[in-house]
Amino acid sequence: MLYEDQFASSNGRDQVQYWIYVPAAKPKGVIQLIHGFGEHARRYLHMIARFVEAGYVVAADDHVGHGKTAIVNEGTWGDWGDAGFETMVDDEHLLTGRVRQLFSDVPYFLFGHSMGSVIARQYIARFGGELAGVTLCGTCGDFPTAEAEAMLQKDIKAGKELETDAEAAGVAMGWMGERCGEVKLGNEWICHDPYVQVDHANDPFDAFTKPTTNRSLLYFMQMIDDVKGTEWAEKVPTELPIYSIAGDQDPFGGYASGVYQVSNWLYDTGHSIKTKVYPGYRHEIHNYKEIKDEVEEGVIAFFDEQIK
Repeated sequence: MLYEDQFASSNGRDQVQYWIYVPAAKPKGVIQLIHGFGEHARRYLHMIARFVEAGYVVAADDHVGHGKTAIVNEGTWGDWGDAGFETMVDDEHLLTGRVRQLFSDVPYFLFGHSMGSVIARQYIARFGGELAGVTLCGTCGDFPTAEAEAMLQKDIKAGKELETDAEAAGVAMGWMGERCGEVKLGNEWICHDPYVQVDHANDPFDAFTKPTTNRSLLYFMQMIDDVKGTEWAEKVPTELPIYSIAGDQDPFGGYASGVYQVSNWLYDTGHSIKTKVYPGYRHEIHNYKEIKDEVEEGVIAFFDEQIK
């Protein structure tokens, strides 16, 4: 069964598009899937199918400025509105409320990848007591944000919030192909597989290769700042089980150093966290044909363990 609907975003402007995938059997839990920067939820159809096959309801939306949400709300590609850097985490909690109206009696989990993992970290600091567990995929540690933020703040003060500063965007994220050899598409850092790269670049629902406004990119940097250090980790309920997974050639995760940094922030504040790093793989470990089944089975096993 598939539900498809929309809800009013917390930004006061957009209608967020979302989907709920339901197994034929009685579900044992709900997994809310949170996609990353510039992409959309249907890039996870393989994972969604595996989760549903394992007995989970899967809920997912396209963030403001992304995917079908950006298409339905015309003229909003790369523009997240003006409500601030908490827009997406607030929207994810609104989605939780919608899903809970349908499935109120089963455990509720989060899976967040990349920017989605940052949103998930914001979520567990605010609403973690409502969850049975969370998986962070391809998350970041002490990501370099200060220089880009200063450039973007200057742009916004000059009235250029809805324009795109290519230099600032390059400072923020353009360096991430540094270990990829020849860079042609600009997304080589997500996966070694050229077919994944081309599919990602040519996807009409994918805003990664489209410009993001200065204001929205600043929000992304501020989102990352919001989940740094033990100050963030102390806000997360210590009883919440956390599973962190990543590739060790992922620049967003600091080539694993940032992933372990997040785990250590949580360990140092009394949390239980399981960390698994896949050697030799880049950002989208769930899109490598040779390991994606293993990645998905690991997430399912972790959530199953919390139910038991």
